[in-house]
Parts: sequence; structure tokens; C-alpha cells
Amino acid sequence: MSAISVLVVCTGNICRSPTGEGVLRAVAERRGLAERVRIDSAGTHDYHVGDAPDPRSVKHAKRRGYDLSALRACQVNKSDFDKYDYILAMDRSHLRLLRGMAPRTAKARLGLFLDASARWKGQDVPDPYYGGPEGFEQVLDMVEEAAERWLDRIEAEIDPASFKLQGC
Repeated sequence: MSAISVLVVCTGNICRSPTGEGVLRAVAERRGLAERVRIDSAGTHDYHVGDAPDPRSVKHAKRRGYDLSALRACQVNKSDFDKYDYILAMDRSHLRLLRGMAPRTAKARLGLFLDASARWKGQDVPDPYYGGPEGFEQVLDMVEEAAERWLDRIEAEIDPASFKLQGC
């Protein structure tokens, strides 16, 4: 199978979704999948198009070894539904908006980022923007755990013999 593409989506593309993008990329690189998995992020709204991620997201991610500094916010558009294999929403409100935007013939599979999580399956990744440092750490905890499981699934699509988890 050719490369798998993933788009991670939150509201403004400056906190949660760039964190998801950065963590997924790092996990893919660590697993030797960087050439086979393309990962981007976007926002449902245009509030921050062209802006760097929130400095708090950058700082907390950097402490864990993730570099978000080169990322810039963009907005989801209709062509993304055919450009990506997966579009992963950080919360249910994003998922509703994405489902409303998606053309009937969309290639992308839509879901919540935490759908792959064992610990937080089906939950929303909370928006840390208006809170303190603990919110950014919680986002990283959730994203790290789910990213590993998403890459398990994606790796299985690329190479079914590599699938390690049963029942996913």
C-alpha cells in the first residue's frame, strides 16, 4: 500500500491539533514510518491561519521531545476530504462540523483522535487554551497514548503482518 495520510483537526489549529501532528510525526519517525505516513493538522475555523502554535503548546511539547515550532495554522477545506485517508477530530464538535462539510464521495475516514485510545476512548481532547499548564500536559498525555495506537492501526494497513494489537 502507498502512503497513508492523516489530518488532525481542532478549532484554531494552534493547541491540540498541532500537538497531535507533532506527536504522530515523532512516533512515525521512531517506528521508521516517516516516508509512509503523511501527517498534517488544520483548524475548523480561520482564527489563526498562518500563526505558529500557541507558545505554551510549543513549550510543553518541547519538554517531551516534540518540535512544533515550524508548524503554521491552516483551515480545513473541502479538498481535504479526498486528500487524506483519515481526518481525526480532537472533539465531538469538530467531528460534527467535519461530517457536515464532508462530500458524499469523500475518501477520508472521519473519527475522534481518542477513538484509538485504550484509556480515553470516545472522549474529547479538552481545549487547554484558557487554562493553565496542567491542561497542556493532559493534552500531551492523551495524544501520546492515542498516537501510539493510531500508528499501530496505520502500520497494519501499510503492512498487515506488523499489526500487534488484537481487536482494533
